[in-house]
Amino acid sequence: MNHTLSTVLMLSGACGMTIATAQSYPSKAIRLIVPFPPGGGSDIIARVSAQKLSVAAGQQVVVDNRPGAGGTLGIEIGAKSPADGYTLMLAAASYAVNPSIYKLSFDPLNDITAVIQLSQGPFLLAVHPSLPVKTVKELIALAKARPGQLSYASSGTGSGVHLASELFLERAGIRILGVPYKGTGPALNDTVAGHVQLLWGSVASTLPQVKAGRLRGVAVSTAKRIRAAPEIPAVEESGFKDYDVVLWHGLIAPKGLAPAIVTRINTDLNTALREKDMEDRLAVDGVAPAGGTPAQFLAEIKKGIDMWSGVVRRLGLKAE
Repeated sequence: MNHTLSTVLMLSGACGMTIATAQSYPSKAIRLIVPFPPGGGSDIIARVSAQKLSVAAGQQVVVDNRPGAGGTLGIEIGAKSPADGYTLMLAAASYAVNPSIYKLSFDPLNDITAVIQLSQGPFLLAVHPSLPVKTVKELIALAKARPGQLSYASSGTGSGVHLASELFLERAGIRILGVPYKGTGPALNDTVAGHVQLLWGSVASTLPQVKAGRLRGVAVSTAKRIRAAPEIPAVEESGFKDYDVVLWHGLIAPKGLAPAIVTRINTDLNTALREKDMEDRLAVDGVAPAGGTPAQFLAEIKKGIDMWSGVVRRLGLKAE
């Protein structure tokens, strides 16, 4: 047998094994690693998606919460797992921030397989009711009139909230003192208490405080208003054209996952994301279904990494 024929037969055999594996997939439970604690917005999106995928796949999808290191710990565990389709990881928008903040043990683009973007939504700019502003324009004017007198809360130095806030300040040409907290809860509580005047928070955590009258909703960070709060304008509506920050979630897998399995999961979840009950459930948390191809999701991740690395560089933040 000559070398060329031998190579062809080997490749044919490997292709046949891949197809056979994909056809029998899944034959057991799938683990979905969520690198955040239970109960938060990311965890809720993961569990809703896991439920839908369980039905479509005919196998249970088990959520495995592995919080730590700003969401990098769980991803590192998953990235080192076999690329057989039985380990998936939930990636949030912070996934694109972390390469600029932490020393990762994996390449965030080349050591994973992008599967599908699940959701997209905004940050919500909210202020304490005592602050005499109702629009982005009024906030910018007040910050310029009171330099150094206003402060904003963030869920920690280098967090997505911190960087989203600083990007806004940079593009608005204003300075407001940032006050980092150890998590979203304390940051939100101190804003409600009036110890700081404003924050860019997730819709899931911040909107209930707005609805209750404890905070005033000023704007959402995306180009369009959201279904959960149609009365709150988008930043662009205030004539502020240079700010469009999207909070997203999606599924990734270890590097080398068979394309046929990627296509299977992607197709199943794209179908689920078009179902009204899925759209309704995500809307409660202020996000909308995303969907699309693995290539589109990978491009979104790369876009975020490129954008946030520039912000981190300009802020002078150091990797931990």
